[in-house]
Amino acid sequence: MPDPSSAPDAETDALAQAAGDLSVGSFRFWFLSQRWEWSDRVARMHGYEPGTVTPTTELLLSHKHPEDRQHVQELLDKALHSGGSFSSRHRFIDTAGQEHAVLVLADRMVDDRGAVVGTEGYYVDLTPTVDQARRDALETLPGMFRSRAAIEQAKGMLMLVYRIGADQAFELLQWRSQHTNTKLRTLATQVVAAASAEDLGSDALRRRFDHLLLTAHTRTNG
Repeated sequence: MPDPSSAPDAETDALAQAAGDLSVGSFRFWFLSQRWEWSDRVARMHGYEPGTVTPTTELLLSHKHPEDRQHVQELLDKALHSGGSFSSRHRFIDTAGQEHAVLVLADRMVDDRGAVVGTEGYYVDLTPTVDQARRDALETLPGMFRSRAAIEQAKGMLMLVYRIGADQAFELLQWRSQHTNTKLRTLATQVVAAASAEDLGSDALRRRFDHLLLTAHTRTNG
């Protein structure tokens, strides 16, 4: 995971832009000080111009869909007591009243001594759009990528674990490929190889899969 002292905005937002405009933003949360950081994209997802609001736990929860608020509160409580890793698919309401469906992936944030000091990760906005140009662009992606067995397997794993569609799974893999400067086929192969030894069933294992997805680019094929 990145150095917790560095700002999340520039690198994550620029790479997310390069990854085909998939709406991805980063966040960080320090346990001791209860301090949050949102990237520009996460701020805009919630309807705020960057720098105009200081994110807090109370503000974050106030935006959650009423039916999902308790679930998110429980996830935050669990992160505080179980080491910071979690994932969630839930809804929030932006300042304009628009509902967003998001996938949130988070992993442990450690200091230079390896001690867990918080949690950090990404918001992936799954809200349907009417951007036909974006849909057309996805259809014209090189056919060789879609035909590779490892990519299809990795997509299937993401679809199963996170309950998302095929296009969203492919976009998520593509974004991680861009973000980590790893070839798409290589990243998918690493995800499949690492996941093949896992029993994708329990909540604990789902958290391990979150960690696997966020760190697969660091693994080497033996």
